[in-house]
Amino acid sequence: MRLKDKNNFLERSSEALGEIFDILARLPALSLKEFQGNQTALVIIDMVNGFTREGALKSPRIEDLIPEITKLAESCNDLGIKTLAFADCHTEASPEFEAYPLHCLAGTFEGEIVDEIKEVGGYTLIPKNSTNGFLEEEFQKWLNENQHIDTFIIVGDCTDICIQQFAITLRTWFSLHNQKVRIIVPINAVETYDLGVHSGDLMNVMALYNMMGSGIEVVDYIELGSD
Repeated sequence: MRLKDKNNFLERSSEALGEIFDILARLPALSLKEFQGNQTALVIIDMVNGFTREGALKSPRIEDLIPEITKLAESCNDLGIKTLAFADCHTEASPEFEAYPLHCLAGTFEGEIVDEIKEVGGYTLIPKNSTNGFLEEEFQKWLNENQHIDTFIIVGDCTDICIQQFAITLRTWFSLHNQKVRIIVPINAVETYDLGVHSGDLMNVMALYNMMGSGIEVVDYIELGSD
């Protein structure tokens, strides 16, 4: 593809984006009670202070996720659903700093899970030194030890980077091994940031649509219910 006619590109893209928005707006919710607790895992990605509370990459959009994810984590604990919490946690030598400002160094406040989720507890913490937590040795070990898990609910940030990479890689890995799995991403519990041309609204919509095209089950939200 060569970029030629900007106006034609914008016109056609606007139409496509409108259709994608409508598709996402019509997606259903799921009830947490539908899932088998011993076969389901909640995966919380990068709900750390460095993306919510302080530092070069903090974002109010991501901070606003905390109440929803906290409630979901509490409900998962009540139902015996295992929880993983990935934490962006870099060494100073990380090549990632060639693309992003210095952030979430190991041993700093930025690299810690936010207090609200810490207080819920019940999760296995996996530090990660790249955007794709699937590649971390600790996750590979966990995956091998939990082969009975066939449903993953993925929440956190950023939708178009760490969420998308992890979800698609996880799906691809199971497909490689001819294993059926549900990988679920609730729209109300994922988010990305605004920075220059990186429009959070646009990047969210495109990432969610891309994940749907890769076999990820994108839903409006997870209904927690009450007894």
